[in-house]
Amino acid sequence: MKRVSKLAALMLGTLLVASMAGCGSKPSTGTETKQSGSETGGSTDAASGKVLKVHFDVEVASMDPQIATDGTSFETIAAITEGLYSVDEAGSPILAMAESVDKSEDGLTYTFKLRDAQWSNGTPVTANDFVFAWRRLVDPAVASEYAFIAGIAGLKNAEAITAGEVAPDQLGVTAQDDKTLVVSLDVPVPFFESLMSFPSFLPVNEEFFTTAGDSFGTSPATILGNGPFMITSYEPAATTITLAKSPTYWDASKVNLDGIQYQIIKDSQQTMLSYQNGDLDVAALSGEQVEQFQADPEFHNIMAGYLWYLSPNQTVKGLENVNLRKAMALSYDKAALAKNVLKDGSIVANFAVPTLLATGPDGKDFRETTGTYFETDKAKALEYWETAKAELGVSELKYIMIVEDTESAINVAQFIQSEIQTTLPGITIELQTMPKKNRVERMQQGDFEIGLTRWGPDYADPMTYLGMWKTGSPNNYGFWSNADYDAIIESATKGELAVDVEARWEALKKAEEIAMDEAVIMPVYQKGDAVMIKTGVEGVEFHSVGINRIYKNATMN
Repeated sequence: MKRVSKLAALMLGTLLVASMAGCGSKPSTGTETKQSGSETGGSTDAASGKVLKVHFDVEVASMDPQIATDGTSFETIAAITEGLYSVDEAGSPILAMAESVDKSEDGLTYTFKLRDAQWSNGTPVTANDFVFAWRRLVDPAVASEYAFIAGIAGLKNAEAITAGEVAPDQLGVTAQDDKTLVVSLDVPVPFFESLMSFPSFLPVNEEFFTTAGDSFGTSPATILGNGPFMITSYEPAATTITLAKSPTYWDASKVNLDGIQYQIIKDSQQTMLSYQNGDLDVAALSGEQVEQFQADPEFHNIMAGYLWYLSPNQTVKGLENVNLRKAMALSYDKAALAKNVLKDGSIVANFAVPTLLATGPDGKDFRETTGTYFETDKAKALEYWETAKAELGVSELKYIMIVEDTESAINVAQFIQSEIQTTLPGITIELQTMPKKNRVERMQQGDFEIGLTRWGPDYADPMTYLGMWKTGSPNNYGFWSNADYDAIIESATKGELAVDVEARWEALKKAEEIAMDEAVIMPVYQKGDAVMIKTGVEGVEFHSVGINRIYKNATMN
């Protein structure tokens, strides 16, 4: 079971001191009828009943658990679908679809007994729903960007399957009967149970998926959940998404909300107008708004786990030079950015593994016993730039930085652009904005020069970040490769280090040092969330790992 930091999950009403404040397919007519809000009695109108109105600043990219890769999609999917485990308010794993679990002494076999539960169309949740979903996750034909996480979880044969060497039906998961799921691991994984609440491991009903075909996950009629809520209004790139309480959920008596309405608003001023007009109950602030509202009793400052950083594509001329990358990484004033631009409790990131992520065998946070890297030093940055110019035989360089089109991301990018160009004469940075989905796709395809990106932790272990930069990782956007680094990551995952907790922890510190020494990424900041929450709204859980917000226990007056 994972160790979680003391601030890994925060309940509404918890106010962190501001100074404390990531990664990247038609059902039957009967199903359609049972999916409709009018048939279930769920509220689909945000003006009626206890419907929590929540702000997003980016669109939901996918409602397919095995395809989704972003926090907005994960949060929405997790509100309607439940896995073997969920997490409690402190972020620790608790049984959900699994009623009980039997773990073998060697930690290689987990036998789960599923509780009596139903999908929102009334069909029972079975062990095969997990088998089908997990095989999809690792199937090379599906090409899930999150296939790697099955290997992180230690699932037997996962990596061989994703490599195309073994058939998906050889994955270490079997349905012994409808209510018994047996999971086999290659090596013991101390945070396995924590991973089981992550969206990639959520179940999918095979019959429903097959009937939906290529339309799976694109409308209420082609989305099936087994969680506290159910989709009543959704389409790809929608600016409003509506959920209603699910009457078929096994623990429905504990769900107090009648529904949730997500609203995608990218402009911060429009967000606050909507909040003040009563059209939002939970809204994020940015920039000057934080100073304006931080004395308001409805203001909350919450530390998040997301690490924002610049990713340089090392296949682009010049960016393969480590001295150029170091020059850029040292050139922008991160403290000024956090204090004067973000103003939301975000903190300077002089690291690749965030604070408040994971606790080691010594009982200390990973950051407490590790070094810091790339503290702003403009004089040193200029020295590296002079060296890079000599090595590259150039006097000037120009790069395009791709940035998602949210106000906050644009403000950050503009600040960094100005700082680099001022500190390193001869370097020109051009900004190119686009929706987050397009930015992610461009980076995944290697179609970029520099990207301002982020990664949120999937589980409470440094590997959730360090695993990204292994050679061949789908999240290794910069195409960096280092044999020593790869060896550490491989051993810490499935080798000798995997079974030596203390040695593994020290090796992961070394891995971070290697990555930072070569400026694989240029860290910018660890996100703090400045949030407005209407009086009377309580019980929404904020988590820095996995699902950012959970609403099952939320209430509103």
